Amino acid sequence: MSIKEIQNEIIDEFSMFDDWMQRYEFIIDLGKNLPLIQEEYKTDDNIIKGCQSKVWLKGEQNDDKIVFTADSDAILTKGIIAILIRVFSNQKATDILNADMDFIDEIGLKEHLSPTRANGLVSMIKNIKMYALAFDAKKQL
Repeated sequence: MSIKEIQNEIIDEFSMFDDWMQRYEFIIDLGKNLPLIQEEYKTDDNIIKGCQSKVWLKGEQNDDKIVFTADSDAILTKGIIAILIRVFSNQKATDILNADMDFIDEIGLKEHLSPTRANGLVSMIKNIKMYALAFDAKKQL
């Protein structure tokens, strides 16, 4: 499935809810199904800087795709990173780098987060794109 198709699927899922309390519950549920990072990777190197809570992110190359795992010590943040991993895991580095993030505005996520959580969201996206950039650069060598 392409990044755009997954993003559209998420937009459709969010549109089923009438209010943001239901959407928050949905985000928390998504976090419960997050592909968790192995304990050995819960290191300072894998912590996303700029997040209010602790968020660990690990990307590994699997053939020509990047597979992400993550975890967080906060349930809402865990759900937010779960959404991003659903979109970007098992995708090619160039597709991740070229992906637009309009779906976040379409589901209204950023505007319904506190400023510190919104900054954390931006940091999560930046880290995912940095993994893609690193894997893409390695491929060019």
